[in-house]
Amino acid sequence: MCDQNQTPIDNPALAQNMERVAELLLQQGANRFRAAAYQNAAQSVRRSVVPLSRIYEAGGIFALENIEGVGRTISRALQQLICGECWPLLQRLQGHGTAEDAFASVPNIGTKLAERIHNELHVESLAELQTAAWDGRLKAMEGFGEKRLRAVRESLAARGRASKNPSQFHAAVFENGVDLTTEISVSEILDIDDEYAFKSIRQELIRIAPQKNNPTGKAWLPILHTDREDRHYTALFSNSDHAHAMGTTNDWVIIYLEDHNQRGQQGRWTVISSRFGKLKGKRIVRGREKACEVYYRQRAA
Repeated sequence: MCDQNQTPIDNPALAQNMERVAELLLQQGANRFRAAAYQNAAQSVRRSVVPLSRIYEAGGIFALENIEGVGRTISRALQQLICGECWPLLQRLQGHGTAEDAFASVPNIGTKLAERIHNELHVESLAELQTAAWDGRLKAMEGFGEKRLRAVRESLAARGRASKNPSQFHAAVFENGVDLTTEISVSEILDIDDEYAFKSIRQELIRIAPQKNNPTGKAWLPILHTDREDRHYTALFSNSDHAHAMGTTNDWVIIYLEDHNQRGQQGRWTVISSRFGKLKGKRIVRGREKACEVYYRQRAA
């Protein structure tokens, strides 16, 4: 449940957030039925005579799922808003979303520490942060004592409903110990990467103005919304400090599984051009290099 000292967000404010996401999705060329889902959820939230914050406190996220027009994905979004957290989808659509933002959302990691983690360890996702929390890299950083490290590990495990075995955590959602997003093949991720590159080059994508690393406020960052069956994805070039420092803001692509209609799962992958080894020069999914080797070997056969 949420912090009891926090001022509850009211239903009109929750509905406004839903409506804003629907508006941005339509503006950016996303599936209109997906946008309609958020519009319908907003209407249900406005119609509710009971504050959703009270419904959540009484019955948790499952009580939110029982509201008309609110499924797994939207109930998670409502939970984040009710608990005073950032809603990652809204942040991304508005040009805010970065790895540092994701890290800073983890309890016991503030903005400055999130930036240090990203810049010093070069991790790009909560999945990679989970691995760093177990392989000794976080522990070696100044400011990470045993108490903070334990709290971060527990928070990440709870957030993903994950096993505490870091080798099983791949920007994934876990359900009863099963990694759901390993069902998303590297061929699908790389196909989305191809679509993003093709449409970016042809200037077919809406460009947004990221809030970070953009002092002129220029709308330069192409954003892609695309579907694969009932899975909704967003793709953008990385706008992180590290990508700017490495000169890879037109190479590194972050792909988000925003929601899955059946399971409400979410995920994040980083696709880069490999500079070393057997896959040098090829597009690869970080953290899934072995699967990429198999993918390219099968294509060449």
